[in-house]
Parts: sequence; structure tokens; C-alpha cells
Amino acid sequence: MKAVRVISAATARRLAIVKQQLDAARRPATVEGIFQTIQSLGCLQLDPLQTVARSHTLVVFSRVGPYNVADLDKLIYHDRRLFEYWAHAASHVLTQDYPIHHLRMREYAKTDDPWHVHIAEWIAANKPLRDTILREIKRNGPLSARVLSEMGEAPKSWVSSGWTNDRNVSRMIDFLWMQGKIMVARREGLNKFWDLSERVLPAWTPREKLSEREVVTRAAQKSLQALGVGTERHISQHYIEGRYPRLRERLDELERAGEIERIEIRDSIARRNGHTLPPPDGAWKGTWYVHSADLLLLEKLERGEFQGRTVLLSPFDNLARNRVRNLQFWNFDYKIEIYVPQAKRKYGYYVLPILHNDQLIGRIDPKMDRAQGVLQINAVYLEPHAPRDMKTARAVRDAIQELGEFLGATEIKYGSKIPDAWRQVLR
Repeated sequence: MKAVRVISAATARRLAIVKQQLDAARRPATVEGIFQTIQSLGCLQLDPLQTVARSHTLVVFSRVGPYNVADLDKLIYHDRRLFEYWAHAASHVLTQDYPIHHLRMREYAKTDDPWHVHIAEWIAANKPLRDTILREIKRNGPLSARVLSEMGEAPKSWVSSGWTNDRNVSRMIDFLWMQGKIMVARREGLNKFWDLSERVLPAWTPREKLSEREVVTRAAQKSLQALGVGTERHISQHYIEGRYPRLRERLDELERAGEIERIEIRDSIARRNGHTLPPPDGAWKGTWYVHSADLLLLEKLERGEFQGRTVLLSPFDNLARNRVRNLQFWNFDYKIEIYVPQAKRKYGYYVLPILHNDQLIGRIDPKMDRAQGVLQINAVYLEPHAPRDMKTARAVRDAIQELGEFLGATEIKYGSKIPDAWRQVLR
């Protein structure tokens, strides 16, 4: 029986950072460099807030540095190498991965799940509204959500305890989108323009209909490679979150095929005569996996071949979105406080974590005043373990200045909540 490979916790962290394209080896801030970066991530989560910038643009910035957002838009709305769909949230996903997402499209509102049955019954009861939306898009599309919102009546109104209550047209649009009937053809600001999917997707889009088994097999590998290392739970919560039926069976098959490998992670590793001696304590719980394609990289990292950098992350960044994983990997408790009442916020409304080398060492509370061209840093918070030296302070200052450059800020202003040790630099 093959011995389980043992790696250090530091190697696990560094592999996650490298696979997320957050080490020092940046790709160029070009159309191709941006696309290759997104290929490694699998998806870019969308969020409408522009307190600093749209989240998906920040995720790319964290990896390639200041870039022309028009190049990202070109990939999405001109080259069509990305399209909007639901990954772990509403996201830009890769057109080359269309067969993975097409399974959800085919099955949406067609399963025995009570929620899907409820949606299917509502769509059927409002067939005239559905037909009107599709007919108008076919005749006159792409059409904005605002134009579509004025179309037709719903014999059976959508009932919800939330903001979607009675929003019948927007609900029908959402369901047609989830079923893959329509897609976002372009955006003007936050306003979406909808068109038929066959007119949005390029001719080269792969169209094979994959079985559920093949979708889970492919998606699990993409998830694991984006994570670097992960457990079954981590894999199931990444990329196409919650859509990994019988994942354990698929992982066992991949392991037998040599596509993935089990590993053990320990906080410290004792060595004698070149051999690893598992210590009695320090092993991370659970069954951990690494993709076989990443083993050479893992071994390089074990030899100390890692060079990190200091960078700011979006609140929805692919690296930091899993709160439990953040605690295990970095002892960093990160909660997005956007929906927390102001009086109860601990750090701020739109807080960006600070990645420094292979540690999450703190967070900043920024706001971009576009009218005045000012990036306001309301506060900088450090973790207890964060280094307080001037070299680290200057690295954080440089990362903030780079963010300001990306946003087009002509001035950066700091508030009063600055660590005393760094006040000389951050001012």
C-alpha cells in the first residue's frame, strides 16, 4: 500500500496561494494574461457594490496588478470567452466549461426537489409571461431588464418574504437564465441586456451533454486544482458549490485512476536521515487531497521555492471566501459585514484582507470617492501575529498605492485608525 505523502501546513498554505495566482509570479496585465488567470480560478463572483470597485474586477487586480478593465470586458462581451451563470454565486464562468454548467441548465426546475417543483409550477402558471419575454427578446434583443420589466402580467404572482415578492418579470428572467434559455449579452453599468443564449454563446462553445457523473468528476478536479489542497467538504463548497452528488465516490475513482492523491498535513514535521517522521500531534483532521498535476509544484514548495507578495483581496475573493478554511489555514476570522448593522460592525462595510507572503495579516476599510478622485482608507487593522516592522508597513502602503492607481485615485487619505507601529509610514 502506498504511503500517504506528508506535507507541512506552510506548504499547504503556499500551494493554495500559488494556485490562486497570488504569489510573486504575476501574469502580464494583458487580455491573455487576464484570461489565463481566470482559467486558473474557474470563475469570478459578481457583486453589484462599488464601494471600492466591482468585486470581479478586484479579484483580477489582486492577481495581475493595475489593468485596463476594458480588457476584461472584451473577454466577456466581445470574445465571449466568459459568460454569466451561477457557480458558487452569480459569476463570470468560462465558456469552455459550458458542458459543466449545462447540466444545471437542463435540470433546473425539472427535478423532484420541492423548491424546483414550486418553480416549475409557477412557470407553468405564467406561461403567457414566459412566452412574451422570449418572443420580445427573439424579435428585438438584446433587451434591458428595465424594458423587460414592463412586459406582461403574471396570472399567478410570485410570493416571497424577501425583496423578490411580486417581482414577477424579474423572477421569470432569473428562471429563464438558470435554465440557459437567455444570457446577459452586455451590461451598461449595473443594467443587464438579455438575449437568447444561442446568440450570446460563440460558435466554438463545446456542446457535449455530460452525465452527472462526468460533470462531478470534471468539476471536482477544477475545484481541487483551484484550492491547491482540500478535503471533500472544501471541494464541494468551491467552484459549483453544492452540486457534487456522490462526490466521495468520484474522488475514490479519481484516486484509483491516479488523478488525485491523498496527503496528510501537519503543523510541524520532524525529519531524520532524510525521512519524514510523523510527530504525535499536529495532523490536520480529515482526508486531504492534492491533484497529481500539482505534485511537482508541491515538491518545489517543500524545498522552499516560494516567493510571496503583499496584496489586497476583494471581500469575495476566491482565496478568502470560505470562513472555516480561513481559520484553519491562516487563523484569520473573516466575516463580510456588509449586511451587519453599522453599530455592530467590528471592522467596516467593505473590508479588504491583506495577504502578506503566505499569511493573512490584517485588513483595511477603504472607500473610493470617484467624484473627488480620493481613495479613503478609513482604518487599517492588524492581526495579533502580524509583523509590525517598517518593511511590512511599506509593503502594505505600496499595495494600497497600487490599488489607488488601479482605481484612478489622485490622492490617498488615511483615517485615524492606523496601527501605532505603522503610523509613520501610513499617513
